[in-house]
Amino acid sequence: MKKKNTKSKNKDVGHIKGCQICGDDIAIVFSLGHQPVTQRYLTEETLHEPETLFPLNLSRCSNCGLLQLDYIVDPEVVFAKDYPYRTGLTKMLIRNFEELAETVHRLYVINNNDLVVDIGSNDGTLLKPFKAKGARVVGVEPTDAAKDANKAGIPTVQAYFDAKSSEKVVKKYGKARFLTATNAFAHINELPALMKAVKNLMDKDSVFISESQYLMDILAKNEFDTIYHEHLRFYSLKPLQKLFEIHGMSLVDAERISAAGGSIRAYAMNGKRPMSERLRKLIKEEEKAGIYDEQTYRKFAEKNITAKNEFLSLLLRLKSEGHKIVGLTSSARSNSLLGFCKIDDKILDYLAEKDGSPKIGLFAPGSHIRVVSESELLKDQPPYLAVLSWHIGDELVEKMKSIGYKGKFIIPLPLAKIIE
Repeated sequence: MKKKNTKSKNKDVGHIKGCQICGDDIAIVFSLGHQPVTQRYLTEETLHEPETLFPLNLSRCSNCGLLQLDYIVDPEVVFAKDYPYRTGLTKMLIRNFEELAETVHRLYVINNNDLVVDIGSNDGTLLKPFKAKGARVVGVEPTDAAKDANKAGIPTVQAYFDAKSSEKVVKKYGKARFLTATNAFAHINELPALMKAVKNLMDKDSVFISESQYLMDILAKNEFDTIYHEHLRFYSLKPLQKLFEIHGMSLVDAERISAAGGSIRAYAMNGKRPMSERLRKLIKEEEKAGIYDEQTYRKFAEKNITAKNEFLSLLLRLKSEGHKIVGLTSSARSNSLLGFCKIDDKILDYLAEKDGSPKIGLFAPGSHIRVVSESELLKDQPPYLAVLSWHIGDELVEKMKSIGYKGKFIIPLPLAKIIE
């Protein structure tokens, strides 16, 4: 069933009419229809109950250029306490956060007892390499992943990041030398409140470092699967400049990184500050690529429809030939991909997750496909394995071969293909 706008103690939920940064008008450039929240897995008991669907539209601000959703689901629904995702299960992210700590140390020097605060810290994976360099660390995380972090020795406040939780951190630990927000910087719905809370934690020399999936990569690689209700904003550099400027800060540097299929790491500080030469070059690259041109998004929508049709046609052809096909991984991105392509358990027999995943034994939202362990997949040896987390496809293919999978792999995007 489709979701009606209901009351929530969170202000900015439901349909929004103005840009999340500048408040100007926004217009839909691509729609994925109505989809469930991608991390709300189903049990045997809830499988046959009505599933709530929410609008999922990618919209664009013609003023500042921000790409964003035009419907915000209540964060208490999206990030419920039983939210199953754990950062520490993804090797790519572990490596990325180790590299982040090295880069921050090279650029700014991490001194003993510097305070590093991570917003939306999940199980504390990002903070571990900073702690190893002698920094004091603290995370802020609303879900029960905070309990895992505390058990692992990473002090974590279990709360949504807002003025209240940021003041609690300052009172107990002081101001942050480095403040990090990876995907959470695109997840938190009330931007003015978020930026106020960020500034609560900063002094004149603090550095705010964000990592978000980068619009340049999303457009170039047909990454429509990264559009889901957790991701409220899809950043490029000019909108980020505007956001920081509104809140008395400056975007001082940025770099492209490979995480999550292509992300942008941005550095901001309080007050008016000069831009790095690297940042200037990246902005010129954006302009040259046409990401601030309206026609770019018409082409993006057309490419996404083509990619969807190619993937679905390949799966249907293999099924018509009598082949069994299984999906590798069950993630927010994979659920978005399955939902947009209308793929269910009649096409994919099951989804395989890393042994120990809390999703094993549950059913994916929308598609209602059962999640099993990789061990079960290896016993079964289906002839085709659809690598749904295709953005780390090379890593997953190599891993599956090394642990004994003998079939063929289907890579769904940017255009579907089969590899041996």
